[in-house]
Amino acid sequence: MDKKVKAARLSIISNSCLTLLKLSVGLFMGSISVISEALHSGIDLVASVVDYLSVKQSGKPADPEHPYGHGKYENVGSIIEAALIIAAALFIIVESVPRLVHPAEVHSLGAGVAVMAVSVVVNIFVSGKLMRVARETDSPALEGDALHLRADVYTSLGTLAGLAAIRLTGLMILDPIIATAVALYIMKSGIDLVRKSFRVIVDERLSEEDIKAINDVLDENSVKFLNYHDLRTRKAGSQRFIDLHLVFPRTMPIRDIYDTCRDLEQKIKARLYRADVVIKVEPCQEECRECSFDCSLEEEQPRPERRG
Repeated sequence: MDKKVKAARLSIISNSCLTLLKLSVGLFMGSISVISEALHSGIDLVASVVDYLSVKQSGKPADPEHPYGHGKYENVGSIIEAALIIAAALFIIVESVPRLVHPAEVHSLGAGVAVMAVSVVVNIFVSGKLMRVARETDSPALEGDALHLRADVYTSLGTLAGLAAIRLTGLMILDPIIATAVALYIMKSGIDLVRKSFRVIVDERLSEEDIKAINDVLDENSVKFLNYHDLRTRKAGSQRFIDLHLVFPRTMPIRDIYDTCRDLEQKIKARLYRADVVIKVEPCQEECRECSFDCSLEEEQPRPERRG
């Protein structure tokens, strides 16, 4: 958690500096494309603050009011972040439309090129750092922040190229055109983040990769039980919740059943980051003359359909 908080702080510091730098240069130049980039970084700054607060909140342990922990605070933070991004994109478009009809003069193009170059370098470094921590900790909030900073890299490169084109051609209408393109790109990233976070909010199952990892553990240890079914999964922030039913012979000692369940829980947790595993035990319902665990295992019994 300390690693996640430090990464969120780094994002706040970098976005604060870039927002002030872009805004001051954009106002000095009178460039709507540079000002739109400043607004983009400003929204990234607000999003970074939201991420920082949600990461700290999600790290709190479970309590009587939140028995499943606070993981979904990260997903809520991501949705707030996405809403801010979409709002910023709409604002940029509204501000750009009048300049498409009446292009305005843009001054000091060299200053704009310089600030965009600085933005590209800083955001490449910070987004790389955030993405590494996000993958290590499986943090949706930090991943969203990293993706936005990467988007900022591309939009800054586009703005930089546009300013260079204005300097070469003298076509001032390129300024609002670049700003509109930046806005559309920002809006797409916001919509994508809403979709991803909403899937977690409504308890969509884990990814196919995670489901396969669970099934692999169960199949590798299938000699210890008869079969399994009703595999259910969901996610909250970086926390994974897994529950399933295991079927054992009726005469199997409780101690052996307990040891098997505990062993499976540990193996699933070793495969999946922050996994919470709940196993419900069921006795075999087959009417057998003799109940022998070894004999039961040798029989080819159809396994119920797996659901995950």
